[in-house]
Formats: sequence, C-alpha cells, structure tokens
Amino acid sequence: MSGRCPGHCSGHDCVSRRGFLKGSTAVLAGSSFLAGCSSLSQSRVGLPPIRQCGPASRYQPVLWAAFVRRKGEYGMRWPGAVYDGQAARALYTARIAETAAQLGAQLQLRPEPLYSLAEGEAWIAQAREAKADGLFLVTLDRQEHAWPTARKVAESKILSIVFSPLGSSFTTNTIDLAATPGCVVYSTDDFTQAAYGMKMLCAAAKLRRTCCVVIKGNKRYDTTLADTGMTLRHIPASSFIEEYNATPDSEEILAMADEYMHRARRRVNATRQDVINGLKSYYVAGKILEREGGDAITMDCLGALGKIPVSLPCIAWSRMNDDGIPAACEADYGAAASLAITHYLFDRPGFQQDPVADTADDTIIGAHCSCPTRLHGYNKPPEPFDIKHHHGNRDAVPVTIWRPGQRVTNIDLLPGDAQTPSTVLISAGTVVDNMKVPPSGGCVVSVKVKFDGGQEVLSFPGFHQIFFYGDYQEQMEDFCQLCGFQAQVV
Repeated sequence: MSGRCPGHCSGHDCVSRRGFLKGSTAVLAGSSFLAGCSSLSQSRVGLPPIRQCGPASRYQPVLWAAFVRRKGEYGMRWPGAVYDGQAARALYTARIAETAAQLGAQLQLRPEPLYSLAEGEAWIAQAREAKADGLFLVTLDRQEHAWPTARKVAESKILSIVFSPLGSSFTTNTIDLAATPGCVVYSTDDFTQAAYGMKMLCAAAKLRRTCCVVIKGNKRYDTTLADTGMTLRHIPASSFIEEYNATPDSEEILAMADEYMHRARRRVNATRQDVINGLKSYYVAGKILEREGGDAITMDCLGALGKIPVSLPCIAWSRMNDDGIPAACEADYGAAASLAITHYLFDRPGFQQDPVADTADDTIIGAHCSCPTRLHGYNKPPEPFDIKHHHGNRDAVPVTIWRPGQRVTNIDLLPGDAQTPSTVLISAGTVVDNMKVPPSGGCVVSVKVKFDGGQEVLSFPGFHQIFFYGDYQEQMEDFCQLCGFQAQVV
C-alpha cells in the first residue's frame, strides 16, 4: 500500500498508485470502445472495428459520493484552523464531477456534507435502496463522527472508496479499515489515487455486467462465472463454423488483409489467403457478438477447428483485443475475466499465454499465437509485428515484438466457487527478449520476462496468464481487495 515506484523501473509504463492516472491511456472511459456496439455494415475501406455489444457496453455505473465533517469550526482539533475545509470541498467537488464525467458514470453527489452519524447511516441506506454500484466518501475531518461514518461505509456491503486528504486521519483511524474487503482507503492529497478508486468502482460494475460469448460444444445455455458476476453465454461451436463457411471473401475483408500485410515488417510462410482466412474469423466473431449481445468472446478453437480446414482465429483474436474486445483462447473463462479486468482498468489489451520456464536465467517465457499489437493502449501506436504460421504450420499469426526493458504486469484469475472467492495471481517484471521460434519450438509469439518476486520458475503458478504493459501490481492488489478476490502476489 506504499504507492512506491520500484527502483529497478525502466521508465516504460512504470506507474505507482500515486501516478496512475497521470498520462494514462484513453483516460478513463471516454474511449470509443465504451460507446456500445457499432454496426458492422458501415461503408468504409476494410472492416470497421468491432465494439462491445453486451450489457456492459450500455451500462452507466452509478456512484454515490459525499463529504463528511463536523458542522462547526475546526479550531485546535485536526485538521485544525489552518485547514480551509470549504476550499477543499470545492476543489474535490470539481474533481469528482470531472472524473465521473470521464468515466461515463452517473454521479449522485450529496449537496451538503454528512454532519452526523445518523445522516451517514441514512445516506448509506438510500444508496443501497437505489442499488448504487459504489460509494465514494471524502473525509474532511478527523473528529467526532467522521471515521465512524467511514467504518459504516466500509461495512455497508456496497463497494466503496474512502478518500482521506492529509490532515483528516492518523494511522490510528485507517488501520482498522486498511484491509477491509469491499473497501479501499486512500490517504493522500494526490487526487489521482481517488480517481483510480472511482475507476475501480466503475470497472467492477462493468465486469459484473459483462457477457462473454463462449463458442464451445453443442448446447446453448448461460452461466455465471463465480464472484466476477460475468455471464458466460455458451453457443454451439457449429454456429461459428456455419457462419464462417457462409462468409465470402468480401472487398472489406480483402482490404483489411492487405492493410495487415502492409503494416507487418515481413511475412514468413503465411500466404495472403491465410491472412484473409484469419480475418474472416474477425468478421464472423463480430457478427456473433452483435447477435448474441456479447462484450467479450472465447472459443474452444483447437477442439472445434483444429481438425478441419477452417482457419484458427489467432489473428482475429489479436485484432479484437486491439479493438478493446476481451478475446480469450481455448474457452478459458479465467483468461476471459483477466482480459476484461485489464480492459476496464487499464485501457489496453492483454496477452494470454502459456508459461514456459527458462532455468538458465530464471525467466518465464509467455508463449501463444494471438498476441495483440496495441500493447501501450488502444489509442497508442502499435508495436511492430511479423506475420507467420503458428506452431501447427498453418494459418496466419501476428508475431508482436515486445520492447526489451518494458515493465509488465501478469495476472491470472482463478475462478472460485460458492464457498471460496476467486484468486488472482499477480506479478510484475521486465521484458528481457523475444525468443525466435524456430529454432525453439512452441508458439511463435514467445516473450521472455524476468519477474521480481523470486518465484522458482519451474513451479511458477497459473496457466494462460495475461501479460500486459505497465507495472500495475499495486493497482491490481487494490482491485482485488475492492472486489473481494484473493490477491496472491507471485
């Protein structure tokens, strides 16, 4: 909870809690991917970007905010007569409103501060009745009912952020709330932490309303993914295959394929038709998301397509993640949730990968075939990439070149059950190299990372973890506390 910047930071996307929102990509949610589903029939060169089409894309999180303080003068008791509470209230009112607008959230800011514990209890009850997604409490006082009210907020069972500007708390006030599940306390004058807290509340609300289309098996049904709240909408794999086989090589698909080949540094073995076939899957996936009302997608790709000539959707999934659609391989529900968290919190795509130990230098190689290219963020320039066949010597794969020295975060949500909360494995490290495949075997995107934690690489936990640019270990720990997930730093 220190907000520190690791001393070995390379300078690339290394962000402490304190500096998180300064320079963050697509700040908070004005990005186009939050605008809902766009039509796939727009007239333009190539295919229009796929957008989320499910409940999360249309939902406006509802945040209730309030200040708490005594009604009289501060006097000798902290924060003291030196503190201009009226000016602080005006400043934070403006920043709360600005952040809520950037997040696309509905803000219910109480006109007057909470001047008593009874007023605080009534405010919480009203927020609960209104089904608020989150509470945001600003303490402008250390005395009387201020921290008892904060405790009521933390224990309300509504996800909550308590923002304590300096002078409004001692550690004796915060110690009992510091580890409360469902509540995160930020004690600082730096409002960027508070703004990230508001973003976490919105991300959690979006996650609970995310519908992930699961293309697998031969039955149609919906389930809920443990305590994430995500809906898993299963549809038969045959629906993808039938749609794919009925889709012609349209001018839009051909134009997108040519644009991909133009952007690539080079193309090895993979033919133009391989690229066309892969991007046809992008079009098909977009139609399915539109039809099924999906915000994310995953597919039993190897099981459904591995033995038939339909192209595996590696390049399609890469492009969808670049467009802000969490797209997970191999019908992995935890990976889909991890990609959604990365999307909602950090405005960038993640890379689902298979971890490989390299005992020569105690690194982990993340290997897979559907890596996105816009690793710095959806509105940032992409990293360079090649186009190659994947390890099955078929289909087209974008081989993204990860930047050596770049700080990265690794997360892996392991879904819980009715008795056990979900666990999120979290680690941070530095990109070392991009492995050449061949001569090595395995997936052609193989990025080598040296993690900070000193975990024995042969027993590095998790599978299909998500690598993404930036050092966000602390921010992920906070999100886990807010959502009641069990954070396990590796």
